[in-house]
Amino acid sequence: MNRTLLVLGAGGHGRVVADAALVMGFERVAFLDDRQVTVQAGLFPVLGPLASLESMKEEWPAAIAAVGDNRVRLALFHRLLQAGFKTPSVLHPSAVVSRNASVARSVFVAAGVVVNIGARIDDAAILNTGATIDHDCAIEAGAHISPGAHLAGNVTVEQCAWVGIGSALKNGVRIGAGATVGAGSAVVRDVPADITVAGSPARALAKRMDDSGHC
Repeated sequence: MNRTLLVLGAGGHGRVVADAALVMGFERVAFLDDRQVTVQAGLFPVLGPLASLESMKEEWPAAIAAVGDNRVRLALFHRLLQAGFKTPSVLHPSAVVSRNASVARSVFVAAGVVVNIGARIDDAAILNTGATIDHDCAIEAGAHISPGAHLAGNVTVEQCAWVGIGSALKNGVRIGAGATVGAGSAVVRDVPADITVAGSPARALAKRMDDSGHC
């Protein structure tokens, strides 16, 4: 079995993903990144820009998108699929994921995460350090649950939404596509799409401008 992994994005998040991949058992990990940087981080070379992705497939058949921007990450994931790459998820060994939860492709589950029974984690989502996802939650494609965020049961986080660090989400709430939950917020009611909320209880701050109208 080829135990190599190409990580798209050599920033801080990409380095966390790469480190977890080594702990998980991948033997060779390298980056693609558009910035002119020489990132070694002790172990991980940058092989070239993202434009070289398709040419890397023979030597590096498996890849994961690891940029923080939700929309960019999801677009890179679809580019990987179109190019025929394998798109494994990276789950840190210290994460606790129920055997009765589902984790899709190119998902990153960081150290200390807990995912309980019935939860569904869709393509290219991020569950960051120490987050907890309780029973029957749905984390849709490209969403990001930040470090230390806690989701009670039956929460839905729609496509490309972002739940900020240390937030708490009441059972049954829905976070709309592209919405942002500010750090440390307590969400007790549904959040519409493309809205930023913050506070305790969380209230709307502003509507995000997005001419495309979708994630």
